[in-house]
Amino acid sequence: MLHILVTNDDGVDSPGLLALARALRGVGRVTVIAPDSNRSAIGRGITIHNPLHLDEVTLADGTPAYRTDGTPVDCVRFATTPILDDPPDVVVSGINLGVNLGDDVTYSGTVAAALEGMLLGWPSIAVSAQATDHEAMQWDGTAYDFRVAAAFAARLVPVVTAPGFPGRVILNVNVPGLGPDRVSEAWVTRLGRRVYKDELRLVSEEGGRRRYSIYGPAAGYQEEQGSDFAAIEAGAVSVTPMHFDLTDMDGMGRLEALALADLLAPDAQLYTS
Repeated sequence: MLHILVTNDDGVDSPGLLALARALRGVGRVTVIAPDSNRSAIGRGITIHNPLHLDEVTLADGTPAYRTDGTPVDCVRFATTPILDDPPDVVVSGINLGVNLGDDVTYSGTVAAALEGMLLGWPSIAVSAQATDHEAMQWDGTAYDFRVAAAFAARLVPVVTAPGFPGRVILNVNVPGLGPDRVSEAWVTRLGRRVYKDELRLVSEEGGRRRYSIYGPAAGYQEEQGSDFAAIEAGAVSVTPMHFDLTDMDGMGRLEALALADLLAPDAQLYTS
């Protein structure tokens, strides 16, 4: 039987985590290790200066789980320790309250947990859901319908754990905020581009100390065919394969042509374009 590690960045009490754990019990043995509170947008942060607390708790339906004061990446790394009888066969992170599309993935703790699973050698999936009410901004989960996301993730697990599935790749899954009767397509997509609208705003000033807000209205995106944004806009599930090699291969060639070793010479001149 498959051993499935479930984690998230919204916290162990998130209804998205509960929906995912319930669905995955149909395809394997589930172990839940999740943060004790919300760690959204923490990216690949880890805890290195303080010991981590780990408690045994139960989810709302009685499912046993572990909670920690660490990050989503810490949660996955716990699976390499003796607290588990055996390591997982697959890591599934989510279901995140809100989509993780385009440039968002670089901030996402949900995606970071899946990346950590991949780096540790396990097939990994990140699952995020769009709110059914786009204006609600409800982070308690009441503005979400997790049925499509949970069922799709459960059916995807046997795919990523099958022999021959590409290694060193995670699947970043985003599901539109629609009911099961309205979602009939799943697209293989590429990461799109966010258009952020952040603005610096002075909130208060006391005793010479200033407090600022730097985040503005909801971000937009560039309209591009084949992107994860396009899939969600069309009411389709977006599945984006991602790997961790950030190397710009074309850029390597351009840098090699510059003979960078010459800059080490004591009489090297400053490079100007």
